[in-house]
Amino acid sequence: MGIAMSSPLSAEVGTGTVTPPVIDIRHLVKIYSSGANKVHALRSVDLLVQRGEMVAIMGASGSGKSTLMNILGCLDVPTSGTYLLDGVHVEHLTRNELADLRNQKLGFVFQGFNLLARTSALDNVLLPLVYDRKRKRKRRGAQLQELAEAALRRVRLGDRLDHHPSQLSGGQQQRVAIARALVTEPQVLLADEPTGNLDTRTSIELMALFQELNAQGITIVLVTHEPDIAQYAKRIVEVRDGRIRRDRPVEGRRDAAADFTRLGADNMDDDDAGDAHAGDGHGVEVSAA
Repeated sequence: MGIAMSSPLSAEVGTGTVTPPVIDIRHLVKIYSSGANKVHALRSVDLLVQRGEMVAIMGASGSGKSTLMNILGCLDVPTSGTYLLDGVHVEHLTRNELADLRNQKLGFVFQGFNLLARTSALDNVLLPLVYDRKRKRKRRGAQLQELAEAALRRVRLGDRLDHHPSQLSGGQQQRVAIARALVTEPQVLLADEPTGNLDTRTSIELMALFQELNAQGITIVLVTHEPDIAQYAKRIVEVRDGRIRRDRPVEGRRDAAADFTRLGADNMDDDDAGDAHAGDGHGVEVSAA
């Protein structure tokens, strides 16, 4: 069974055209069966994501957001309904076809980084290219390495190519994971709780990178349970009881780069205040022996 392509005609609006969405989900249902019991994880979900959007999916545990993310990522298929990913019908693909589609169309960023501990940043980023048979046939090893180096430079880790994960901070490890997701030039970047293992400062720095990549035209869909993180997206989709209960644009969208700069300035002010208190004799007194 081959991968079925759909080519819907672009709708004309005035003198321009509307590009088909990169994600097009209609009446999606997912039912898990366990003996006589059936669990309705998703109930007639409709979702469109346009190219260049940055969408945050939110929901409590058991809401269906993880199931939705698995289907978006071609890790699972729906029970019924349709899913077009960049014009490709996903719902009836075989396991091997889903794997090929993931490699061609999607980049993944996970909460736990999922880096190989004894492998350099460069080799971690190279891994998706090694498993991409079509790309390997078209390019030589040196060309693949150039792609991986370019991806690491894109996330500002060009000077950490030979570093292993243990030699990198949590934020740097997540940036390696983002470079690994970008190296195949995906149509959509899927990020599942990407800031879950990071502190506030590093989380904001990471969201600044996501906003920068999105400004370059990369479509980003991220799952988060943190309302503050969702405010960096352009749109928030709230899932509850297997349905999309709310789908709204973000009003007063936050600028992560500006927040990161402001956070750094606040930390400097705190340090200065601490030095001033120490100078006034209010700091910790250390007596000389």
